[in-house]
Amino acid sequence: MLEILKTLTSLSGPCGYEHSVSYFLKEYLQEKVDQVTIDPIGNVIARKKGDKPGPTVLLTAHMDEVGFIVKKIEPNGLLRFEKLGGNDDRILLAQPVTVMGTDGEIPGVIGTISAHYAKFDESSKVRKHSQMYIDIGAASKEEVLGMGVDIGTPVTWGTQFQVIGPKAAPRYRSKSLDDRAGCAVLLQTLNELQNESFAGELIFLFAVQEEVGLRGAKTASEHLDADAAIAVDTTAVSDTLEETMDQSLALGAGTGIKVMDFSLIVHKTMKDLLINLAKEKKISYQLEVFTGIGTDGGAVNYANKGIPTGVLSIPSRYAHSPVEVVDAGDLEATKELVKAFILNLYEGQTFPF
Repeated sequence: MLEILKTLTSLSGPCGYEHSVSYFLKEYLQEKVDQVTIDPIGNVIARKKGDKPGPTVLLTAHMDEVGFIVKKIEPNGLLRFEKLGGNDDRILLAQPVTVMGTDGEIPGVIGTISAHYAKFDESSKVRKHSQMYIDIGAASKEEVLGMGVDIGTPVTWGTQFQVIGPKAAPRYRSKSLDDRAGCAVLLQTLNELQNESFAGELIFLFAVQEEVGLRGAKTASEHLDADAAIAVDTTAVSDTLEETMDQSLALGAGTGIKVMDFSLIVHKTMKDLLINLAKEKKISYQLEVFTGIGTDGGAVNYANKGIPTGVLSIPSRYAHSPVEVVDAGDLEATKELVKAFILNLYEGQTFPF
């Protein structure tokens, strides 16, 4: 799973500009599934049938990452920007970014005043993103345009994937782990199912534009008939030292089985099934009640006549930042529980209220 995750996080795919991720996923899935398509807004939808009759299950993760978009080019070559998804103004200053120009990716940085000017500034002030700018090394508007950057050019974080922590229990630090980590879990699950017997049919939905309102999943799931669904996404842990942290979710404590967030009260049958499977298979898990987050599970749950939906959450630190961190053991636990769910499907299975 490590190599898949490294590749996925290396791709630039902010909300609405997920093209490189969509194309990669379609090519990667081509020989592993019965059918794979990219829909008109960029969702990648793949189907794989089991060798026995059974229910149809939708498995979804979103491929987009939070980012920015160029709003204005100043005469001196600095770029004003708008947000794509939920970014915290407090962490933007002096961060490296990648500007997705028409002639290739361009490194840049979100500018900040020199420390030597700090004594002349209001030290407690947090400037709004609308007051900030991106520096790509250009000295004029003409140079910016000549570099293939214009109003509407998308921007992502400019950080690289790294393995951190002890070798026996590594953790991964990168941009876009939300939710390329979920995509990696589903791809690895699919890889491990290639020679396995299972019942029913799996629909894999890799959705676009989750970070701006679950748009991809809302669109796709209305046209997909499924008996049940599982969404895989990251969730923010509360195990660090800030006074607002309540220590209810921890990195390295296992996959999160969601109970409730602001987008979804999880279907009790699905929640209980996941909990029982985790106990039976001795997969580490923690229960998640967190109203500060929403996932594509909230969109899928409403589709058609309603799809019983469970959510597995990959614990994450520093979400929506250029240095998100997840634990390798939590990724493995999430993958094992998705796999156990699939291998436990049987003919005639229902997921009643």
